[in-house]
Amino acid sequence: MKKHVCVIGGGAAGFFAAINLAVKHPDYDIQLLEKSNKLLSKVKISGGGRCNVTHACFDKLELVKNYPRGHRELVQVFSRFDANDTIQWFQKQGIPLHTEDDGRMFPVSNSSQTIIDCFLYLAEKHQIRIRKNTEVLHISPKAEGFELKTTDGVIQANALICAIGGHPKSGFYDVLRRLGHSIQEPLPSLFTLNLPQEKITKELMGLSVQDAEVRIKGSKLHYHGPVLITHWGLSGPAVLKLSAFAAKEFFEKNYRSEISVNWVYPLKTHEVEEELKQIRLSKNKSYPLSQSQFNLPKRLWEYLCDKAGINNQKPWAELSSKQLQALAMALSASMFNMEGRTTFKEEFVTCGGVNLKEVDFKTMQSKKVPGLFFCGEVLDIDGITGGFNFQSAWSTAWICSENC
Repeated sequence: MKKHVCVIGGGAAGFFAAINLAVKHPDYDIQLLEKSNKLLSKVKISGGGRCNVTHACFDKLELVKNYPRGHRELVQVFSRFDANDTIQWFQKQGIPLHTEDDGRMFPVSNSSQTIIDCFLYLAEKHQIRIRKNTEVLHISPKAEGFELKTTDGVIQANALICAIGGHPKSGFYDVLRRLGHSIQEPLPSLFTLNLPQEKITKELMGLSVQDAEVRIKGSKLHYHGPVLITHWGLSGPAVLKLSAFAAKEFFEKNYRSEISVNWVYPLKTHEVEEELKQIRLSKNKSYPLSQSQFNLPKRLWEYLCDKAGINNQKPWAELSSKQLQALAMALSASMFNMEGRTTFKEEFVTCGGVNLKEVDFKTMQSKKVPGLFFCGEVLDIDGITGGFNFQSAWSTAWICSENC
């Protein structure tokens, strides 16, 4: 008797699990079910259409720091299949990857179609049956496996790999709830901060600072890195990282909060004030707006001077200590009112999904339903931008293929 395995979900994790399972078990009958008429849609748009396959981080203890949820479980997952394994896997398929300055890794072709063509070719080569427009409506455990009620009829399977991805609507997970799994409520992650009432968005859109720190007022959460000023608010890696790690906090605040930005990180306010006093001594006859300080873009420097009530009517020598204090605050702790969020480009990522306590991460098998395996974003695991979500998808899918 052939073993029949159904993989639910035609995305990155689903294909990776199905292909690797077929390679290890050529005698299995493997079906991949996709509820829409599109396959690998997220792969196609990832990284601006280039597919950010993984990240060049090869220390698993460092790698897991990029996951707001699931980092503890991923330590053992990455000890089995990590970024190095991903690079080697794609190399074996004739797809070399290249690394960009920020650590993101892409196919040398710089086209997501390369990854899509590879997966579709391997699925056909290993006789994986792909059924599009087939949504799973109900799963019934049976003595020999499962019976799936779908929009395309009833399917029998000995084992299931669930790779349905993440979704913003809680009802999306009902088919798993009916099996006894609990779901961490889905919430948006990876979003930019809207500042509709702030002058900075109108006057300085397009400007960026290479290393600024952003934090929520009154919170311990703060991250630094490039910050971009957009026509709606603040974006860039530091902002996206904050949005991911503070996803639940932002939700509880209804995406309304005071945001503090340190434009001169890692300097603290008192250190900035001391530097300003030195500038007052050394440039005593110069005017503040004549030259930008702290390597800030000139327009941002002028904006922050204005925010501190400093203009070009007095030279540095005539600025009072109170004015320097105000400028130090503007530079190191500018306050902005956040009112809402905006999805980051095409990359919609949710936190939430299957409760991690209900999954055995040695095998990726459900602790509640034997024969049911999970991989990818259906789990309550999410990473920051930079190839991390794909890496957790490949790794969890690989473990599914080892144990299904």
